[in-house]
Amino acid sequence: MRTIDWTDGDIVIVDQTVLPRELVTLRLHTVDELVAAIRRLSVRGAMALGVAGALGVALAAARARETGANVDAAVNHAAANLVRARPTAVNLGWGVGRAMAARGGGPEAILAAAMKVLADDIAANHAIGMRGAALLAGSRRLLTHCNAGGLAGVEEGTALAVIGALHAAYPLHEVYVCETRPLLQGARLTTWELARMGVPHRLIVDGAAAGLIVGGRVDAVVVGADRIAANGDVANKVGTLAHALAARRAGIRFVVAAPESTIDPRTACGSDIEIEERSAAEVLGFGGAATAAAGTLAANPAFDVTPADLVSAIVTEDRTIDPSRDAVVAAFAASR
Repeated sequence: MRTIDWTDGDIVIVDQTVLPRELVTLRLHTVDELVAAIRRLSVRGAMALGVAGALGVALAAARARETGANVDAAVNHAAANLVRARPTAVNLGWGVGRAMAARGGGPEAILAAAMKVLADDIAANHAIGMRGAALLAGSRRLLTHCNAGGLAGVEEGTALAVIGALHAAYPLHEVYVCETRPLLQGARLTTWELARMGVPHRLIVDGAAAGLIVGGRVDAVVVGADRIAANGDVANKVGTLAHALAARRAGIRFVVAAPESTIDPRTACGSDIEIEERSAAEVLGFGGAATAAAGTLAANPAFDVTPADLVSAIVTEDRTIDPSRDAVVAAFAASR
């Protein structure tokens, strides 16, 4: 099934906040409903957010036409609200931009552009999976962080597309899945996806990853990305940097799987990436119960930045980039 889709004039998403307990879909009729879903992480992941951004503009245009409102004003307002919903993930604004480029043709043209974004995501993710599997051929024990599977895209995702293609070619021994505190996207979502894929996996706490990597129990690390700067620095779910450092110490590959749309030529380096700070409540408690002493303060960055020199390869649908050797933006621009 698709994580996000367009059905009879509405956006339909899988509600990722209730997985793995139950599989629930939400029907979103307004842009405000979509923005709220994005902020509470009912829909999340770089590629899914790109599709959400594009479909959100189409949703605004459709509602404006139904109510007789000004379509241009409605889509401009929606675009601004959508881009602000998750500032670190570049794909959200990219998807909005793809749909906005078609606004001169009216709601039908906007919807067609948005559906093209959705179709391109499916094709790109499959290509990323095949390219990444070829790069990591022979790796039988992998480690991944957060969720970069179909739930983070439309159907296959990025890092889990690589894992799935590898497993189809020659069964993997094991995939270590980091739980991904504080919202447990690895524990809740990635284990659910790997189980459905039939891939053997083992859940670990985030702090166990470095020891397993340096201890020789992992052949390669493969993760997704939320933004890749022009110099190859990679923003991904907080905790990713620690895995890259451990992989460098162990002498194994640290591979980033992401579509070309995640490369942001306008962001020179990682220090220019705005890191989303989420609510302290996510860190100070769990399941509605406090886990820290009263009065405790918390920092809760949603992402961290892995420097380009720690990245072995960036695998996109079009190429495999070595950030230590290739000019990332030049490679991106050449493909357009």
